[in-house]
Amino acid sequence: MSEKQCNIEDIKKAADVLINAKHAIAFTGAGISTESGIPDFRGPQGLWKQYSPEIATIDYFLNHPKDFWLFYRMRMSTLFAAKPNRAHYAVAELERLGIIKAVITQNVDGLHQAAGSKNVIELHGTMKRAVCIACGRTYPMEVVIKKIDSGQIPPLCDECGGILKPDTVLFGEPVKDFERARELALMSDAVLVIGSSLSVYPAAYIPIFVKEMGGKVIIINMEPTELDYIADVIIQCKAGEAMTLLLREVKERLGIQQ
Repeated sequence: MSEKQCNIEDIKKAADVLINAKHAIAFTGAGISTESGIPDFRGPQGLWKQYSPEIATIDYFLNHPKDFWLFYRMRMSTLFAAKPNRAHYAVAELERLGIIKAVITQNVDGLHQAAGSKNVIELHGTMKRAVCIACGRTYPMEVVIKKIDSGQIPPLCDECGGILKPDTVLFGEPVKDFERARELALMSDAVLVIGSSLSVYPAAYIPIFVKEMGGKVIIINMEPTELDYIADVIIQCKAGEAMTLLLREVKERLGIQQ
């Protein structure tokens, strides 16, 4: 199946929205990172086509910590090898230009920060560290990987012997910084959604909040999303191509040489 080409008219409409917005934010999901080699969850080649989502629940972690960590150790190999792609860099550039005020992401890969984004809210936490579920001490993930690779599965806390957990939000756990993200959304007049199926709540409320306050919603995603009906602009193509074209269009409008 051939890949969908970005519709340039939709790109121009999206640029109009961003240029005219006083407070625009970006909201990103796994689809922005697939071009960095990180599989998404619900797409045609998504992680949940190969594995049961049950493995990412807090109950599974508590009941089967060894199996959980064996799965996540495999996944971390992909995450730590990944580099930001042109979509991440374009988002960071839009923030640098003052077009986007903040990035709210469902991703745990840290690629927005690696690309240069400064104001990032990670609703689902980060894979860059782990936390002891008993005493709360945190560890860089590199330290945890060494524990696992030396045979300590599940990895344990040096302080109290408690089990370490990735500092990510598992199914069944509350998201992080949601109130801060909600406040940002409610003061925004545009949201640029990139690579999210918009099917996981409460994260998917972010574009809804913007819409309810009279703001504009742009959705960039390879497949239709569950919130396409609230979108003002829909761009169905690869995030990297769409963001490259969108950044170019915005810079042209601003009179910035490419």
